[in-house]
Amino acid sequence: MFALDQLIAARDQMALSLGFHIILSCFGVGFPALIYLMHRRGIRRNDEVALMLARRWSKVAAVLFAVGAVSGTIMSFEMGLLWPGLMSTYGDVIGLPFAMEGIAFFLEAIFLGIYLYGWDRLPPKVHLATLIPIIVSGAFGTFCIIAVNGWMNAPSGFTMVNGVVTDIDPLAALFNDAVWGQSVHMFLGAYMVVGFLVAGVYAVGIRKGNNDEHHRLGLRYALALAAVAAVMQPFVGHVAGMRLAENQPSKVAAMELALKTETRAPLRIGGAIIDGEVRGAIEIPLLGSLLSTNSVNGSVPGFDAIPDNEEPPSNIVHWSFQIMIGLGSLLALFSVLFWWRERRKKSLMDSRVAMHFVTWSGIMAVIALEAGWVVTEVGRQPWIVNGYMTVGEAVTQNSAVWVSLAVIAVVYLALGIAVFAVLRSMSKRWKAGESDSLPSPYSPSVLSR
Repeated sequence: MFALDQLIAARDQMALSLGFHIILSCFGVGFPALIYLMHRRGIRRNDEVALMLARRWSKVAAVLFAVGAVSGTIMSFEMGLLWPGLMSTYGDVIGLPFAMEGIAFFLEAIFLGIYLYGWDRLPPKVHLATLIPIIVSGAFGTFCIIAVNGWMNAPSGFTMVNGVVTDIDPLAALFNDAVWGQSVHMFLGAYMVVGFLVAGVYAVGIRKGNNDEHHRLGLRYALALAAVAAVMQPFVGHVAGMRLAENQPSKVAAMELALKTETRAPLRIGGAIIDGEVRGAIEIPLLGSLLSTNSVNGSVPGFDAIPDNEEPPSNIVHWSFQIMIGLGSLLALFSVLFWWRERRKKSLMDSRVAMHFVTWSGIMAVIALEAGWVVTEVGRQPWIVNGYMTVGEAVTQNSAVWVSLAVIAVVYLALGIAVFAVLRSMSKRWKAGESDSLPSPYSPSVLSR
């Protein structure tokens, strides 16, 4: 009972940390690309509005980067403190991506500082070019972390001999079978979150009557980034999921509510497994096999082929998967409609209903992202390293886990409030017409204070 309590606390703490940090990680991946596009427009067209937006967005990026550094550091400690069994056994296998992520983080921080203080100091094209290392290092750092998670889903790069890890190949572990699908899926999810959240901010302004070039340009560019990602995401997600039927059949069974392995399986929408039966689901014939195996005659694995102690929480995984698919599809369809109307010179920015949708689109993108990670993590249960180590074997035996969970909850609440307060204060100053310039920390005006 004691071990179960420790496991629940460790899981809750990791879920809280991951759920908080993943949103900030999205801005580390997607926001520099959006700033680059806007800054590039400003230089090429001598567009003062575009340059103003790029300058303001860079300040927001700095705030989010600082908070992301805190939450990311917390998560790095949690890997060792909450899951010592994992790190002590497999640390040599997955140490390389963790080390490279640290290097990427420092490079991103360095060039972000150069970009921030490069306004009005560096030549325009050189200044714009400093965003490229930020984009690359942010994407590479995220790739490294996704590589670790991909490895947990598809372990490789080692041999297990009598419970001892041998023949370690860090590169094989880094480039595991799941890494490319998961990485691209995550990158697109990050662009969706950033694009729709930023667009939502300007949609609120437009709804309040600020229908000027500033708001329309910000919304248009943010939705362009989000739309490309949203339209590509279903195809990438499908390709990434193709490996699951063979490598993680229990996850597929939970996603599809498949009690028995069956060919020509239906797609089940809604419903739940109650008392050993699927109840309340709408079944679409053949579609389950087609989506899982690319063939209507394909075989979808069921729980009958999986030991009872290796079954994940099916209802949670199933509903999380459906929420991700449903919201992602809705956002993709809206993106297509929005840009179709733009091309016909009948902009949806003049539609109050559409602007209400855009206002909430960022929240929908965040929920879809979080639901996707629930599928990835909860669907792997009870394994922390698929097929090799369970979470129960990896979890700490320290009795203070519940205390650390409470402390972390307070820390993240404080960070969330602080971020909201700072960004709101910045927004109010900009509305009041304050300058967007960022003085050098060594300027006479600063040193004389």
